[in-house]
Amino acid sequence: MDQADSVNADPVRGVDTEDRRSRLRNWTGFWLLGLCNNFAYVVMLSAAHDILSKQGAGNSTVHSPTTASLDFEGGNSSNSSRYDCNPVSTAVVLLADILPTLLIKLTAPFFIHKLPYGFRVLFCVSMAAASFLLVSFSSAVWMSILGVIFASVSSGLGELSFLALTVFFNRQVLGGWGSGTGGAGVAGAFLYSGLTQAGLSPRITLLIMLVVPCAMLISYFLLLVFPPSFPQWRSEVQEAGHAGGSSEERQRLMDDSDLEEAEERDKAPQEDRASGPLTLSEKLHVIRGLVRFVLPLGLVYFAEYFINQGLLELLYFPNFYLSHQEQYRWYQTLYQVGVFASRSSLCCVKIKKLWGLALLQVVNAVFLLISVRYQFLPSAWLVFAIVLYEGLLGGAAYVNTFYFISKETEDRQREFAMAAASVGDSLGIALSGLTAFPVHKYFCSL
Repeated sequence: MDQADSVNADPVRGVDTEDRRSRLRNWTGFWLLGLCNNFAYVVMLSAAHDILSKQGAGNSTVHSPTTASLDFEGGNSSNSSRYDCNPVSTAVVLLADILPTLLIKLTAPFFIHKLPYGFRVLFCVSMAAASFLLVSFSSAVWMSILGVIFASVSSGLGELSFLALTVFFNRQVLGGWGSGTGGAGVAGAFLYSGLTQAGLSPRITLLIMLVVPCAMLISYFLLLVFPPSFPQWRSEVQEAGHAGGSSEERQRLMDDSDLEEAEERDKAPQEDRASGPLTLSEKLHVIRGLVRFVLPLGLVYFAEYFINQGLLELLYFPNFYLSHQEQYRWYQTLYQVGVFASRSSLCCVKIKKLWGLALLQVVNAVFLLISVRYQFLPSAWLVFAIVLYEGLLGGAAYVNTFYFISKETEDRQREFAMAAASVGDSLGIALSGLTAFPVHKYFCSL
């Protein structure tokens, strides 16, 4: 009996215990990576505006922050509209934070395989730390904007890299990643609001949050249990000669259902499973196959961010006990709670009908658009329920899209497919920001 047989026959089940421990560490590691990756992106939407407002006003007044919001305390600037309008739509801040991410997701999948994962993580951590430092010590508008751009670059590159990284681990880590990214919205909104309202300045608050990039380093380099052949500091081109060993290590981390799928794929003709990096034509072929996933994901995010950045600021109930700014803050917070809940649901329920989720989100957007125009909603409580439901739909679309891409894509194409598909949500967000401008202008001119 060789060593492998003796281990498998061990009644103590030490191998099973070690495997469960490794899976728990990897799930936790991806949860923290998701949290840290999206944290700076979320916080910059609030913190940059706080400092920009202070710079523009020429004083040191600290405003209560909201996620992706502008300050409503001044009320209607022109008093000529039936709506309590801001002079500029909140879509401005959204576009500043999403366009760099979109550019990275559109281009990076075609060349990022040449940069090893270890270097990618170090770059993302550096960009996130630089964003906190730039915005906290900002003395000019351009410095604050540059800080927002750095946060966007870190988040965009991190998302496509960590989604691609999941193919080296058990598929359950996708649930950890999705839950962590959802948690970033809740944690970012509550933590930044709590610290500033407790009396800390935005500058001190952002300096405290430098712990988040440090946590990303710890999660990646110390918490994850990598396969021995994982190309940490080598590019995929250099690693191509070790493809067989890498495949064996990936299979060791799969669950039983994953192994069955792998065995079926191993029966395919050898020429269909050529090793080495994908060619440009192969990548384009993979992209064509991703359209059925990317389109519904993009539509979901277009509808929900059109709601968040084009409509929610106009849904103000003057007779409600919360002010306009407080109502908008709770809209955004409940949305993030819904996203967090549904992005954490992959272990319990899986939804394959992605177009159904997209249709339901579009119905939400149309209903709220009509309600803004005719102002027939009786109370903010109904809007609270709708935005919570909106967040549930958006989070479910995100995690289920990437779960089924991972499940249905061939081994050799999976890493590229996971990275390339990440453009779907960013494209939808960017288009929603552009659409929100004329909508905001139209309603505020009434």
